[in-house]
Amino acid sequence: MSATAGPAEGQRAVGARLGIKPGQMVQELGYDDDCDEELRESIVALSGNELVSGEPDDVVDVVLLWWRDGDGDLVDALVDALTDLGDGGVVWLLTPKTGRPGYVEPSEIGDAAPTAGLSSTSSVSASREWQGTRLVAPKASRK
Repeated sequence: MSATAGPAEGQRAVGARLGIKPGQMVQELGYDDDCDEELRESIVALSGNELVSGEPDDVVDVVLLWWRDGDGDLVDALVDALTDLGDGGVVWLLTPKTGRPGYVEPSEIGDAAPTAGLSSTSSVSASREWQGTRLVAPKASRK
């Protein structure tokens, strides 16, 4: 056996940065041509489920919200992201990294999240081009 991780293991590791677990349902909002395909494939491989676009049949565990400067009102988008999110669910706000087209100022996220009823808990480098901000609803306000 080889000590190095195979392609499937490496692919899963990308999604693991977002805490994606097997069996989770992940809804994707804001998809466009600039989204990171490796990250998307990693989430599918790790969860074992295809990404849900549009309205799901049931509640989801995670919402991936791809967001760029100029996409509209971030507060509205975050409120919409909560529509299908189950209790204890997580919204991952994915924004272009500093210096990339569509970069979103951290202060905009810091202002929008609490207005939408969310708290920022952490951030990760989701991929080469995208930063991920983990947002959750405070326990008292969760559905």
